[in-house]
Amino acid sequence: MYPRVEYEMTGEDLEKILDACRPVPMIMIGNYIPASPQENSNTAWKILGEKMGFDYMTVRPVPGKDQKFFTAVPDETEEQKKERLEKEAEENRQAEIKRLEKEIAEKEDKLNKLKERKL
Repeated sequence: MYPRVEYEMTGEDLEKILDACRPVPMIMIGNYIPASPQENSNTAWKILGEKMGFDYMTVRPVPGKDQKFFTAVPDETEEQKKERLEKEAEENRQAEIKRLEKEIAEKEDKLNKLKERKL
């Protein structure tokens, strides 16, 4: 299993988690049954996990610390993160090359047009 990482959520994120855990009135309208507090809580943790990059099913509180602190397993390993960052850097490099080549071609075209006027 991957090593656990300590995270700290914002106060706003904590409020969303706590709100999701509150009981829901069981009023059935038609065939619609409202989600349970457990389902709402799981959804809130899933959203936070996607936002912060951890597997929401691995969340554990940190004993002795504020409710904002918890540990979880990151979505990607360090090797995966390294590979992703390298790939993104290469894509950015290639995009910059294309941008500069286009800019150079435009400048050369402009230069050639200016030289033609002089003749």
